[in-house]
Amino acid sequence: ARGVTLPADAVGAGGRVARRRAMAASLAALASAGVTGVAVELWWGVVERGGPREYDWAGYLDLAAMARRYGLRVRAILAFHQCGAGPHDQFWVPLPQWVLEEMEKMPDLSYTDRYKQRNKEYISLGCDILPLLKGRSPMQAYADFMRSFRDNFKEYLGAIVTEVQVGMGPGGELRYPSCPTEKLNQPGSSSELGEFQCYDKFMQASLSAYARILGIQEWGGGGPAGIDSTRQNPEETNFFRAKGGCWNTPYGRFFLEWYSGMLLLHGERLCAVADAVFSGTGVTISGKVSGIHWHYYTCSHPSELTAGYYNTLLRDGYLPIAQMFSRHRAALCCGCFDLRDAERSSPQSSPEGTLRQLMAAAKVCNLPLNGENSVPRLDDASLSQVVRSSRLYSGGTSGASFSFNYVRMNKSLFESHNWNRFTKFVRKMSDARTFLARLNFRSGQQCLPSMSVVWVASRACAYT
Repeated sequence: ARGVTLPADAVGAGGRVARRRAMAASLAALASAGVTGVAVELWWGVVERGGPREYDWAGYLDLAAMARRYGLRVRAILAFHQCGAGPHDQFWVPLPQWVLEEMEKMPDLSYTDRYKQRNKEYISLGCDILPLLKGRSPMQAYADFMRSFRDNFKEYLGAIVTEVQVGMGPGGELRYPSCPTEKLNQPGSSSELGEFQCYDKFMQASLSAYARILGIQEWGGGGPAGIDSTRQNPEETNFFRAKGGCWNTPYGRFFLEWYSGMLLLHGERLCAVADAVFSGTGVTISGKVSGIHWHYYTCSHPSELTAGYYNTLLRDGYLPIAQMFSRHRAALCCGCFDLRDAERSSPQSSPEGTLRQLMAAAKVCNLPLNGENSVPRLDDASLSQVVRSSRLYSGGTSGASFSFNYVRMNKSLFESHNWNRFTKFVRKMSDARTFLARLNFRSGQQCLPSMSVVWVASRACAYT
């Protein structure tokens, strides 16, 4: 399948489709270019904004009907994280107001680093099963949201809505907010080592209990010392340095096993809920893993460790995640398909190496893989890199399905020079025989003739 992610504000903060006519023209243009589907975030802060269990799906149902009209499939991304960095952003959706009120009352619902900085992008996984959201646990709130989605979209499931991607952390990814998401997306973020997010009282209680069970209580008193991420060079820190670094000591292994294990448990819980809710609907479930490549060519991989991926020179941190997805028949989504090592800003970084390792884990577990680009560029070099990266997975003998999703649709996509490049790219991906056949139009409907693509694309340019 060849997909395109819709703008984050495809459905606005008020719960209605934004710029409806431009959206219809855009979907028509995408369909005529040979795109098979669209991905859309269904924001928790939009859908359940009115109060606990008060769901407003109207805008998203409208969008699903529009997708059906143009023969497009939908990947629904259940976004339990905030959108944007703050009210100054063009489109800002925090967590629902009633959730933020609980976070104000109990700040430990937020991820917390050793400087006591709180992160409100996503609820701390330390309280996954504690009834702290007006009598419900976060897991119960996510499960109720999924059930309401399933019941309201019944007529679309399996035919139009073919995949549900479950948000598992900040940016929708299964990771800790070791570095604020907006920083991760900046080109110069390569020096960020990140901070361990284990200082809210619930994470601290879990760490203490884990140490007590293993009979080493003295290790359960807090997170690791010697991080000093302000230095931004792993060799200048006691924890991450290659020789004699604490990451490769009994204490370091104890802490990292616990920290990454908590993240895996969180993913396991969400997959189990989604598997149960969507069983029998014909929908594939999936989750996203972040492509954190900034220190891939170091021994300790610090930026991966702080994000919760216990991946080092001595240990594969991605195989356990792939195995967890496999247990619940879930697909794996990951980015980096457009990034080349040749463009990296630091010799320690390797987006291609990170992606190869993620793909190898997915292949071993025979997982369906959803690839994405990390940067919304339409230059020949990055599009060619996507084609090359895609063939690495789809060309094998494992038989696991592969799809690629372009992130994301914006006004510049429909400018003639970009549009021409994009339509050639879609054709190239189809010719590689790595993609599923396009969804058939309902009888009486026809694909737009190629002459009308230019007109439709120019209408879609109104989408800003």
